[in-house]
Amino acid sequence: MWDERYADKDYAYGKEPNTFLAENYQAIPQGRVLSLAEGEGRNAVFLAQKGYSVTAVDGSEVGLKKAEMLAKEKGVEIELIHADLAKFDIGEDIWDGIISIFCPLPTELRSHVYKNAVNGLKAGGVFLLEAYTPEQLKHATGGGKSIDSMTTKESLLSDLGRLNFSHLQEIERDVIEGIYHTGKGAVIQAVATK
Repeated sequence: MWDERYADKDYAYGKEPNTFLAENYQAIPQGRVLSLAEGEGRNAVFLAQKGYSVTAVDGSEVGLKKAEMLAKEKGVEIELIHADLAKFDIGEDIWDGIISIFCPLPTELRSHVYKNAVNGLKAGGVFLLEAYTPEQLKHATGGGKSIDSMTTKESLLSDLGRLNFSHLQEIERDVIEGIYHTGKGAVIQAVATK
């Protein structure tokens, strides 16, 4: 499905970074950042432009090829890894930051990945996230139709409980990111430190 979505020459979610990330990236210590389900590269490229060493992992080879093109266009380098997040080894105590921007995983897998992400962060490392909440279903402006792939405060507190949250809120905001995320969105935003 993701290869098909990314097959068009245009960027499905645009070339600009996620707004929440762009406004809060400085919470992440300079160093190595892992971007989960990076897609076509907009967020990884943005962080690389800000001086981070970025590794982008995604299950779509088509998306990663476009990420590579975007990085070249913007004059930065990012490491690209084609992998299924269910099997990807995040590692332990190696990341200064991990970002998850609209990464629609089923509950059980999301819990597994996020708990591994906590282990993967160095002490002082930051997890930054924006995701759709189940309230998004009433807007139908992106995020699919499965409640199971949406995130709540309760699920994040459970999965990331070992982190200290400096920011955690569920809000409604205009999400204008390419043709698939356009309009009023019900989102959760988080910044948490190990």
